[in-house]
Amino acid sequence: MKREKINLSRKVTVRFKPDEYNKVNISFKATTKKKLSEYIRYVLLEKPVTVYTRDQSVDQLMSELVLLRNELSAIGSNFNQLVKRLHTASHFQEIKALALQAENDKEKFLNKANEINLKIGEMSGKWLQE
Repeated sequence: MKREKINLSRKVTVRFKPDEYNKVNISFKATTKKKLSEYIRYVLLEKPVTVYTRDQSVDQLMSELVLLRNELSAIGSNFNQLVKRLHTASHFQEIKALALQAENDKEKFLNKANEINLKIGEMSGKWLQE
């Protein structure tokens, strides 16, 4: 379905004090409107305006997931370095020490993966309740 282009031919100039403009601009940025003029037109004509809302719990969850992702990335880097050293190792003692370190890294990885899985479960539980 193609939208019909409407010619906006009438112009109105409005002046705001800085604090008034900031208030209008903050309200505008919380909406789905692309242009400030469109937002102001909708408000003045009392048309419905879709407003974004933010869920604080999701923000907190996302920050926790970002930290977990960074930890997983560090564990992955350590593991890659370990595998490279394992390929170049020539002595049995060195190979044994690297294998023990690999086991420790594996445990760390599995714990973090489990932690991420629990966080995702919490998030999906909240979304399914809504």
